[in-house]
Amino acid sequence: MTSTTTEVRRCTVQSLQERLSSDDAPRILDVRTPAEFESAHIPGSYNVPLDTFKEHRAELRRHLDQDVVLVCLSGGRAEQAEKALAEAGLPGLHVLQGGMAAWTAAGAPVAQGRQTWELERQVRLGAGAMVLSSILASTVSPKLKWLAAGVGTGLVTAAVTNSCAMGMLLSKAPWNQGKGSDIEDVIKSLAEAA
Repeated sequence: MTSTTTEVRRCTVQSLQERLSSDDAPRILDVRTPAEFESAHIPGSYNVPLDTFKEHRAELRRHLDQDVVLVCLSGGRAEQAEKALAEAGLPGLHVLQGGMAAWTAAGAPVAQGRQTWELERQVRLGAGAMVLSSILASTVSPKLKWLAAGVGTGLVTAAVTNSCAMGMLLSKAPWNQGKGSDIEDVIKSLAEAA
């Protein structure tokens, strides 16, 4: 069965740990930003940031000939990546239920590096700061309350569509690049591991 339907197949932390210790272990693609990946990731996983998936999904499809588990912080970005790869015809896709948050909460092995804030935390800080500052500034200029309304609309839209424009913008910020995830290097590594 391929994952071309809208139903996302999930795997639990426990089932992924069992599968990783088998001879037929899945490939793990972590779709978070390079800085998030550098902070903490599942050992042996590959960092393929979500914003590179659509552009490189055909190349990824050629080098992913086995089961693939997609990982992000909580599951939302991994589901978006699953849709992009499913459209390219890749079978055997799964999303880690609860993402890295569930993985670390379960005490599963984690490779750690320089610590940074997760993208979702950065979005909450940015949205909160804009709302608070626009409300405070609206005491001087009442029209600034509309900035708070715009941020609220953006947050509602992000929840309904399960995508976040602010998150996508922040993912390109220099502090979210970490050591970097060169997609060409990742594809080469996938090809060599096949």
